[in-house]
Amino acid sequence: MNDISKEARINEQIRVREVRLISEDGEQLGIVSTRDAMQKAADAQLDLVEIAPQARPPVCKLMNYGKYRYEQQKREKEQRKNQKVVTLKEVKLRPNIEDHDFYVKMKNARRFIADDSKVKVTIMFRGRELSHPELGEKLLVRFAREMEDVASQEKGPKLEGRNMTMMLVPKVDK
Repeated sequence: MNDISKEARINEQIRVREVRLISEDGEQLGIVSTRDAMQKAADAQLDLVEIAPQARPPVCKLMNYGKYRYEQQKREKEQRKNQKVVTLKEVKLRPNIEDHDFYVKMKNARRFIADDSKVKVTIMFRGRELSHPELGEKLLVRFAREMEDVASQEKGPKLEGRNMTMMLVPKVDK
């Protein structure tokens, strides 16, 4: 069935002289005057719904609009329910982090990845540390290598101001 926008014109809202009419079961009834189409809809106790207003002449269909809207809302609700919300978590490190702290941060990142979240790994440089960005890049590469069993790199190490960031996403099993 065609997707009808929420502002579909029905019955008296249709203000054109003639329309291309489609019956309730999808059969083409040809081009008829709007008045005749509305009469057919009234005789069948259905609504005349404009489904393609941009066409010349506009395409209208005979249907129970209330029932159709209900079905449409049910479908949209089902789609929203099946939508996956991806959250972004951040793990912050320093360029001269100790091994134990590094593994604690990595454990947190693994937990976030297990919860289907994206993880932004940030290395914060202070003062003169910025004169050695290669240390930060080496740390991020190591972090990504240690995480590669559960996560893949979406965005590699990139220096942005005084921070170097990298984006990890959960691995998709195929």
